[in-house]
Amino acid sequence: LVHNLNVFRALVASGVKTMCMVKAFSYGSGTVEIARMLEFHQVDYLAVAYADEGKALRQGGVNTPVVVMNPEIRTFETLFKYRLEPEIYGLPILQKLINAINEYSEAEQITVFPIHIKIDTGMHRLGFLPGETDALLALLRDTPRIKVASVFSHFAASEDYKHDDFSRKQISLLVDVCNRIEKALGYSFIRHIANSAAISRFPDAHFDMVRPGIGLYGVSGDPNVQPLLKHVSTFKTIVSQVKSIRKGETVGYGRNAKADNDMIIAILPVGYADGLSRQLGNGRGQLLIKNTMVPIVGNISMDMCAIDVTGLSAKEGDEVMIFGSELPVQKVAEYMETIPYEVLTSVSQRVKRVYYQE
Repeated sequence: LVHNLNVFRALVASGVKTMCMVKAFSYGSGTVEIARMLEFHQVDYLAVAYADEGKALRQGGVNTPVVVMNPEIRTFETLFKYRLEPEIYGLPILQKLINAINEYSEAEQITVFPIHIKIDTGMHRLGFLPGETDALLALLRDTPRIKVASVFSHFAASEDYKHDDFSRKQISLLVDVCNRIEKALGYSFIRHIANSAAISRFPDAHFDMVRPGIGLYGVSGDPNVQPLLKHVSTFKTIVSQVKSIRKGETVGYGRNAKADNDMIIAILPVGYADGLSRQLGNGRGQLLIKNTMVPIVGNISMDMCAIDVTGLSAKEGDEVMIFGSELPVQKVAEYMETIPYEVLTSVSQRVKRVYYQE
C-alpha cells in the first residue's frame, strides 16, 4: 500500500496534496487499519462515502481530515460531532446544512465549518451544474460560518483514451467554475479532479490535490502505471475436505455439475457470503492450488464451494488462492465480466483481514 502511495506521489509536483479514498472498507481492505497507515505517511485528506464510515475512523483514532462524499441530512449531527467535512452537491442540501449549522452552533460554538463543493462537469451524478453557480454563490456569501475548503469534480472516463477530449472539457469547465467561485468569495481553496488514472494521464489536472483510489490497492486503468504497482490484498482459503466423485455423479445445489469421468474434488469453506460470486461457479471461474489453476465445480453455496483437484494430490489444509499476486484480481474480474472494484469491495467483513507491516 505504501509503495503504491509513493508511486502516485512521485507523479505529482511537491506541494500537491493527496486525498486517499478509503470508502467501502478501503475497497475491501479494512478501513481503520488502512487509514492509520495512510495517516502515518501524512496524506492530507481521507475520503469516505458515508458519515458512519467517517465516524468509524474517528472512533479508531484517525485524526486526518475526512471528507464525506455522500452526506445525508439525517447525519449532519454526526458530521459536526466527529469533525467530518461534507461534499455539498446541490442547493437543497446546502440550505439544510446552513440551517443545521445555525441551530447546532449555538450549543457547540461552531465558528467556521469546512465544506467541499462538487461540480458536475459531465459525469452527471452528484454535483452542481455550472449554471447553478450564481445561486450557489448567493448562499455562500450570506453564510460566514461556512468556508469552502475545496471545489472539485469527477472524471467520467479518465482511463479511456477515446474519451480524452471529453476529459479535457471537464478539466476546462472545472477551471472556469473555480475561477468564478474564487473571485466571488475573495479567498482561495483547494482544486481537485485527478483520480488514479488521471494522475498519470492528465498531469495538467493535478491542480492543488490528487485523489488516488483503486490505484492505492494495486489496480490502475493506465497500462503504463500498472507494472509499477504492487498487489495489496490476497484473498485465500484452505481445503476443508477432499473426496472422490464417480462418473455420472453430481456436485452442489441444483446438480448443475455432472462428472464426465471419475474425479477428485476439494471442498472449500468460502462462498458467495464471503465475496466469492456465484457467477464464478460451474467452471466460469478458476482458483489457484499447488501452483495450478483449477475450475470451480458446480454452483457456489453461501459458505462453501468445490474445485476440481484431480491429479493434484490435494489434502485437507492446503492453501487455495482466490486472488493475489499469482492470480490478479483483474483476472477474477474478467471471469465475472465486471471490474476489479466490484471484486475487491465484495469481500465481506466476515472474512478475516491479516495485516503485514515492515
